Amino acid sequence: MENTCFDAMVLAGSRGPGDPVASHAGMVSKAMVPVAGTPMLLRVLSAVESCPRVARIVVVGLAEDARRDPIIERSLAGKPYGFHPGAGSPAASVAGALDDMPGDRPILVTTADHALLRPDIVEYFLGAAEGTGADAVVGLVPFERVAAISGQTRRTVTRLRDGAVCGCNLFAFLTAQGRDVVTFWQQMERHRKHPARIARMLGAKTLLKFVFRRLTLAGAMDRLSKLGGARVGAVLLPFGEAAIDVDTPADLAVVESLAGNLGPQSPGKGFQSGSRLNPPTSGS
Repeated sequence: MENTCFDAMVLAGSRGPGDPVASHAGMVSKAMVPVAGTPMLLRVLSAVESCPRVARIVVVGLAEDARRDPIIERSLAGKPYGFHPGAGSPAASVAGALDDMPGDRPILVTTADHALLRPDIVEYFLGAAEGTGADAVVGLVPFERVAAISGQTRRTVTRLRDGAVCGCNLFAFLTAQGRDVVTFWQQMERHRKHPARIARMLGAKTLLKFVFRRLTLAGAMDRLSKLGGARVGAVLLPFGEAAIDVDTPADLAVVESLAGNLGPQSPGKGFQSGSRLNPPTSGS
């Protein structure tokens, strides 16, 4: 599938009036909040649109009030974007939009609060995702790369035997079977407030390996593949900023300080984690 064209989905939903970032900025939607003078949604759309692999973009969950904002409305006028209503959660929003998107192209999914996203990051992820041979791919960043960019930002860190990683809100569904992984994602979301149920889903062996830091990234992908019913792979990105989204006002301050100061970067000789992880054959 080398150089295959992707459709892209940008999740632009909001947590509603209680969203801490929107409230802090006095906006009706987090997607409208400016970073370096440009609304986050427009920064993300520009990054995705500038990637030559992307053929079509669908914005999911953007509130009508946000869409009617003069800056947003003027910037989106004449653009060939599609729009789709959101649902009660990110996974449900993705599932609903996927139902209305043709199955003949792979899908890139990212979020409107990914304010430091750049075309080279998108291109790197899509190219590496194609090379995994997986049905569905998740983007991750080694934690040391994130800390090197900004020691101030607080990220969720998953500590595995072969290194600590952070999520980066980049996902790819490369095949029709890969789209089925969203069903498992929805199940995990429904049980997010019930750790015991999640534990039962993952299985005692996997949890014990994780707790004692014996679980490898390959082993984690293997377990997700079995649970999701499709081959799940991972791409390790060398861009620390790819893991810094905007969930809190503190994140917004960090992103503001970094915006414009981080240009395109090459992976560098010191990047040892590898650019992609193919679907494993054993739960190592």
